Amino acid sequence: MKRSGWLMGAMALMAGAAAADEGIARPDRWPAIVAHAPDATAEARIDALLAAMSLEQKVGQIIQGDIGSTTPDDVAKYHLGSILNGGSSSPGGDEFGPASAWVTAADAYYDASMRPNGKLPRIPVMWGSDAVHGHNNIVGATLFPHNIGLGAARNPALMEKIGEVTAIEMRVTGLDWTFAPTIAVARDDRWGRTYESFGEDPAIATRYAAALVHGLQGRRGDADWLKGAHIIATAKHFLADGGTADGRDRGDAKIDEFELIRLHAPAYVAALGADVQSVMASFSGWNGVKMHGNASLLTGVLKQRWGFDGLVVGDWDGHARVPGCSPTECPASIAAGLDMYMGPASWKGLYASTLAAAKAGTLPMARLDDAVRRVLRVKLRAGLFEAGKPSTRAYAGRYDLLGAPGHRAVARQAVQESLVLLKNNGVLPLKADTRILVAGDGADDVGKQSGGWTLTWQGTGTKPEHFPGATSIFAGVRDAVTAAGGAADLSPEGRFTARPDAAIIVFGEDPYAEFQGDRADLYFDDTRGSLDAMKRLKAAGIPVVAVFLSGRPLWINRHINAADAFVAAWLPGSEGGGVADVLFGKTDFSGTLPFSWPADAKGAPLNIGDAGYKPLYPFGYGLKLADRSPATRLPEDPGIAIEQPPTGTIFARGRALGTRLLQIDGANDSPQAISGAADNGALAVRPVDRDAQEDAREIIWSGKSRGTLIVANPRATDLSGAGPLALTLDLRVDQAPTATAMLELRCGPGCTARVDIAHRLAAIAGKGWQTLSIPLACLPGARLGSVTVPFALSSSAPMRLTLSSIALTPAKETPCR
Repeated sequence: MKRSGWLMGAMALMAGAAAADEGIARPDRWPAIVAHAPDATAEARIDALLAAMSLEQKVGQIIQGDIGSTTPDDVAKYHLGSILNGGSSSPGGDEFGPASAWVTAADAYYDASMRPNGKLPRIPVMWGSDAVHGHNNIVGATLFPHNIGLGAARNPALMEKIGEVTAIEMRVTGLDWTFAPTIAVARDDRWGRTYESFGEDPAIATRYAAALVHGLQGRRGDADWLKGAHIIATAKHFLADGGTADGRDRGDAKIDEFELIRLHAPAYVAALGADVQSVMASFSGWNGVKMHGNASLLTGVLKQRWGFDGLVVGDWDGHARVPGCSPTECPASIAAGLDMYMGPASWKGLYASTLAAAKAGTLPMARLDDAVRRVLRVKLRAGLFEAGKPSTRAYAGRYDLLGAPGHRAVARQAVQESLVLLKNNGVLPLKADTRILVAGDGADDVGKQSGGWTLTWQGTGTKPEHFPGATSIFAGVRDAVTAAGGAADLSPEGRFTARPDAAIIVFGEDPYAEFQGDRADLYFDDTRGSLDAMKRLKAAGIPVVAVFLSGRPLWINRHINAADAFVAAWLPGSEGGGVADVLFGKTDFSGTLPFSWPADAKGAPLNIGDAGYKPLYPFGYGLKLADRSPATRLPEDPGIAIEQPPTGTIFARGRALGTRLLQIDGANDSPQAISGAADNGALAVRPVDRDAQEDAREIIWSGKSRGTLIVANPRATDLSGAGPLALTLDLRVDQAPTATAMLELRCGPGCTARVDIAHRLAAIAGKGWQTLSIPLACLPGARLGSVTVPFALSSSAPMRLTLSSIALTPAKETPCR
C-alpha cells in the first residue's frame, strides 16, 4: 500500500529521533490481516458528505469533549463529532442520578448535532462511555466481574453473552459507543489496571477479544450489526499498556519489537478479525515514543499492515504527552494516525489550534479528510444517520432491562466461574443448613466487591442504596442458608453470640482505578483487622473460609495460613449470590489463575515462561471441591521491609527515606518514581549541594501544565494516633509561584486534603534557607488513619525551590493563614 506524504514525513521525523527498534515498528515484521473490501456505496456517500462539509465542520468531527465541559450548544456551534462521559462525569453532575437523565441528555446532544446550519450536512453526534464491566456508570445496571475474574473463567461463549447484555443496557440509556473491551496483557501486577486485564498470557485476551466484540457489536453482515441491540466497541489501549516498566500506568514499555508482537499484538488481531470499529490509543509509550504520536504503529501497523478502516480515538488528553504538544494543541497526533482527539476539557483549544493548522496547511487536508472519513464511516455503519433521537431507538427507556433477571443470571454465572480455590483443608463445601458467621469489611459491601469504575471513576463514595437489585456476598450467603433452614449472622469484626458452625471472612483491596492503583510492591495491607479476626475464630475452633477481594494477586501468606479454605474472588460485581453458590457446593469451582500468584511481596514481574519462574501458585492453578487435603504451611516473610516510623523525617539527603518513594507527575501523567535528575515537561528535578554533595533537590515548575512533587508511602500509614502533626519543610524559595501552590496530603482513593501555600512561599522567596511548618489541621478533610501520600506540592505556575528536608513533626500553635 502506498504511503501518503504526511505519513512519510511523520515517520521520518521519528526516525531521526530514535534508532531502529527504539519506538519505531517495522510493519513487515507483523502478522498480516486480510481486510474487507471497501463498500462502494458507503464510500460514495462519504465522498458526498466530505464535499459538502465546511473546514470547521471537518475539524469538529475529529474532536470529542466530555459532557462535564461540553454543552449541547457547544456540539452545535463547533460541529463536535463525539462526546463522552469520563469516569467522574454524568448528566447534571449527578453520578447517582436516574437512567432517564441519561436518555434526556442523549437526546439534547443529538438534537444539537442535527440543528439546521445553512447548507451544511447534518452529522449525528456519538456518545462514548467506559462500560468496562457492564454499564457501570448507571445505578441499577448489571455489574459483571472485572476482566481479571473473567480471565479466570476461561469461557469465550460467556464473554459474548456479557457483551450482549452490556450493549442492551447501554441502549436503554441512549448511548451507542463503549470504550471496551480492554485487551491489555498485564505483565507487572503492580500496575493499577491489572484488574482490567484478562491475564498475563496473551492467549486469554486473544480468545476473548472476538467474543466480546461480537457480543457488543453483533456480526458483520447481520442486519443488527452495530444497530438495534448492539453498539460500537473499542479495543484498547493500543499498544502494550500492560507492558510498561515497573507496572507504571501511562509509562513506557521497554521491550523489543519481537516481544511487542508476541505479547501485545495477538488480541488486536483477533479484535480486528471480529470487525471492531474503534481502537483507542494508549497513554503509554513504547521505547520512549508515546503511542499517541507513534506513526509506525497507529498508521504503519494498525491501518496499513492490518487494514483497519475504523477510527482511532485518543485517551483522556493523551495527545498532550507527545513531545511538542499540549492539551490544547497537537497536530503531531493526527499526523501519526489519531482520528479523534479525546479532549475532555481541552476540546475548545484543540478545535482552535487544529482549525488553524488545517488552514495553514501544517495539518495536511488529506490526513484531515482521512480522519473525518473514518469517523463518518463508523457512524454510517452504525446507522446513526437514520437512527433518529436516542430516545426513539431500540431498547431506549426500557428501564426494566437494567439489571433484568436474565442479565443478572449471566453475571451470576460469570461470578461462579471466576472464583479460584487456592486452599481447601476439607471445610468446603459448606453445609447450608447450619449457622454461618459472615465477617470482614467486604462482607456486605457491593461497592467494595465491584471495585473501581463502578458509578464513579475510582469506585469510591458509593452507598448501598446506589445498588438496587444487587446482592452483597453476605446477602447471597444469607439467602442460601435461609432457603436450607440454616442461619447467617453478619459481623464485620467477626464477633458472635450464637456460636457458628463456620465463618466466612470477606476482605481485600479497597476500590481504585488507573494510576491511583499503582503499587511499589505486592504486600497486602491488612488495615481492617481481617487476619486478627481469622486467628481469633480459628482459636475458638471455628472453621474459617477466606474470600479475598482484589484486583490482582497479592502476597497474603499469613491469611492463607490462617484460613481452612482460601478463595480468590477478584472483583465479582453485583451478583454476590454467585460466591455463595460455589461455597455451598451448588456448583463446583472451575476458575483457574489468570495471573501467577507471588511467593513474596517484592512485586518483580512474574509470568509463565519467564526465566527463574517460581510462583507460590502457578498460572492456571485452581482446585476443585473434591481437592480436600491439608495444605503445607507457607513462609510468612514477605521479602521486603514493612515497618518504618510513620512520623519524623520523610525526605532528607536528596531522597525519600525508608521505603517511601520520591515521585513526580504531570497534568496528564501518572506518578513517576525518580532517583536522580528527571524532567517530565511540567517540572524538572535535579540533585544539588547544600551542606554535602547532592544532599538537596532543586525543583523547577515550568508553568506549561500542572506538575506535582510527591513523597509517597508504599502502603497506607496510620497517623491518627500520633497527636497534632505538622509538615515541616527546610527549603529555599528561588522563584515564588504566581498562582496557587497546593500542599496536599492524600489518604486513599477519593481522599485528598489540600491548602494553598503560595503566599507563604512568596513571603520567604529570596531569603535563603528557611523553615516552613504547616499544621495538618490546616488541610481540611485529611483522614489521618490511612495516609498514602504525606507530602505533595502541586502547581501550574512557574516556580523554583530547593528542598533540603521534609518531616512530620509535632504541631506548634501555628495558626492556619
